[in-house]
Parts: sequence; structure tokens; C-alpha cells
Amino acid sequence: MIMAVSFTRYGRLYYLDPGPHRPKVGDKVLVPTGSGPEVAECVWPPQWVSEDIEGLPVCQGLAQEEHLVRDENNRRKRAEGRSVAKRLIKRHGLPMKVVGIDYLDADNVYTVYFSAPHRVDFRQLVRDLARNLRARVELRQIGPRDEARLQGGIGPCGRDLCCATFLKDFEPVSVRMAKDQDLPVNPLRIAGACGRLMCCLKYEHPLYQEFRASAPRVGTQVETPEGPGTVVGHNVPADQVVVRLNDGGRRCSCSRASVCAPRQAYEETYGGKADDR
Repeated sequence: MIMAVSFTRYGRLYYLDPGPHRPKVGDKVLVPTGSGPEVAECVWPPQWVSEDIEGLPVCQGLAQEEHLVRDENNRRKRAEGRSVAKRLIKRHGLPMKVVGIDYLDADNVYTVYFSAPHRVDFRQLVRDLARNLRARVELRQIGPRDEARLQGGIGPCGRDLCCATFLKDFEPVSVRMAKDQDLPVNPLRIAGACGRLMCCLKYEHPLYQEFRASAPRVGTQVETPEGPGTVVGHNVPADQVVVRLNDGGRRCSCSRASVCAPRQAYEETYGGKADDR
């Protein structure tokens, strides 16, 4: 059995082994982390899955009152750290943007994640932050993709950003993937919230590669169930080929298998229609 939790509402999902516990949606549970158990909200209740999944951290049960108080104190510390960091960055005139704040109460350490157009000398800023927050402070510069992951948002599809919900690693995405899917090579159409190419371009790319490897190219003469014609387009999601018939110029959509040369050779050899098995 597995369950899913989130540390922030509509934030990234983390999967756990529920162990003997059976929390409901909305319950506050304890998640083991490197700095001790942290409070998260149950998003998916424990449920059975068909795959054999190993290595998941085990839920440590429902959060008690002392855990909720500690979590609320840490939230206030993070809010305070963000406010102080923004104020001091503005005072120092640094071209930095605060993206996120982490706080470990066990070590009394703030981690400030920021974005900047270039490398920034923030040595004096760190000293001022440590003095104002009375804690050790670490500053980490992140890129546009990590900034979108931490801040979250809505993508062009109308759904929460993939990187902020379920993506664990950023895989390389290229303009070639957009061209293979017949998408307009327009940055406004194929760029995500981070300004980089959308990660989802990689999701269906293998399907397009497999389709183009076996489907007849545009301009190829083919035989269809409705007569001979010329391929004028592809409909990859429907696994179909658009053909302009020689008889009258009418267009029709045929399954890729019906105009595939090996399929036609099979039918000519054995007669009738080949099974779809």
C-alpha cells in the first residue's frame, strides 16, 4: 500500500508507505526527513497498487498537538526570514529575487533560495541576515526551472505545474521534439512558466517517433480501403494517416495499419483482412 502527502497545499506530492496507519484525506501526518519528522497533509489515503514498490519512507503516524505547534512555529520563522531577506536585499541593492525559505529548528539554520541573472557577491548580505535572524544562514542560487518548481503555478494546459507536483528530475527537452510533434516553433507556444521549453514535450515524443518510423511519409502513394491516394498528413494521437484520394480529391482518415506496406503484403499473401491481434 502507498499514500501521498504534500507539505504545502497544492504542492509537490511525496509517496509513503502507510505502515499500520490509515489516515484520511486532510489528516496531518508525520513524514520522516533528514532533520526529523515533519508535518504534512494526507492527499491520497492508503491504497493498494499492483506494482511491487520498495524503499518508500514509512509514515510515522498522525501528528499530535506538539508537532502541529512546532510546524506552525517553523512556518512563522520561514515567513520572518523571507521578509527580512527581501528588506536587506533591497537595502544592499542586489539584483536578487527570493524564491523560497527553509528553516531547520533543530540546527537553527535558514536556507534562502534565490534567483539572479548572474553571480552575486552576497557575503555582506549573509552577515546581515545572520545578525538580524540570530541564526546561521545559507544562500543558494537556483535556475529558472527550480524557481518554477518552488513557487508553483498553473501551466498553459490549465493544470498545476508538473515540476511542482510530481516530476522529480528535469530531463533534457529540445526544439526537435516540438518539430517532431508538428508544434509551432514559437517560444510563446512551447515555453512553460519558467521560460524554458515545456517538460511535457517529452511525454508524447516517443509515440511520435514510433509512428513516424512505420507510417508512410507525406507525399507517398498508398492504397486505402477506399481506393488509392496520396498521404497529405498524419494524426498521431488517433494513429491515423490523412489521405487525399485520387478519385475526386476527397480526403479520408485511415488507420496506420490499413496503409502499412507489411500489412497489405500479409493480406495479399493470405487473403482477407489480417487480425488485429
